[in-house]
Amino acid sequence: MLAIFLKTLPFFGVIALGYLAARRQFFNEAATAALTKFVFYFALSAMVFRFSANLNLADVLDWTFVFAYLAATMLVYILATGVGMWRGLPVAEVAVESQCAVIGNVGFLGLPMLALLMGEAAVGPVMMVLAVDILVFGSLIVILITGSRDGRISLRVLRTVGRGLVTNPMVMAIAAGFIWSGLHIPIPDPMNEFLAILGGAATPGALFAIGASLANKSAERMSVAGWLSVCKLILHPLAVAVAVLFVFPVEAFAGAVMIAAASLPVAGNTYIIAQHYGTAPARVSATILVSTAFSILTVSLVIGQFGP
Repeated sequence: MLAIFLKTLPFFGVIALGYLAARRQFFNEAATAALTKFVFYFALSAMVFRFSANLNLADVLDWTFVFAYLAATMLVYILATGVGMWRGLPVAEVAVESQCAVIGNVGFLGLPMLALLMGEAAVGPVMMVLAVDILVFGSLIVILITGSRDGRISLRVLRTVGRGLVTNPMVMAIAAGFIWSGLHIPIPDPMNEFLAILGGAATPGALFAIGASLANKSAERMSVAGWLSVCKLILHPLAVAVAVLFVFPVEAFAGAVMIAAASLPVAGNTYIIAQHYGTAPARVSATILVSTAFSILTVSLVIGQFGP
């Protein structure tokens, strides 16, 4: 446990550095937005493309893995939905809270951190988790929020979801990488070096951007933030662990990566969605802040317990 904690500490150290820089106004909101855009559209996309172009989709795409993650995640999602409905929240707010309960920071934190901590063999399983999060739950929250306001699921809603997926650079990078791999075209050395240099900026850039964005998060609705953080940091990895260890015959290493990915704190893009639709952004903000702070310990505990 201590060894894993010491390995994860530098990652959270870079997050803390970004947080302090933003709190001291050395790194303002405009700079944070620009860095986030660079990481999201360029550095992480280069990293994801380079990884996926060197993978075989047939080897990575494991439907048992996908169903195990989807079933466990949906279980926690339904629990959070039930609690939200019991509290009398409108559908849109329930959708946002349920998203917080299960969608972790897999792209910005999980992909670079787990690739370094668990080896490049972890990249395939992490990308499968990321794909399910984006394609299933990223679409679901938009459908629920928009559908609840319109009173029905219209073609316009589906077009919005489709456009969001097509313009998501992570989805496009994964798809382009697997297409490249499927064509069995070797990556030329200059291109590989270019992607390596650009992708190398993803880890420090993403971690620093996470920290800087946290400096602008509020700490309102702490009781709700605490409950949703428990869902994300404890119940979600626990449900995934039960699924891969006792229900679905998932390969041991892939299962360990899935559990580790499930232990990550709430994703920042949930706040972006909540803010865009004007649905409980302060609640999401507080949950991201709380879950990220406590994940310093919980991620180490989960990886130490279930990791290879």
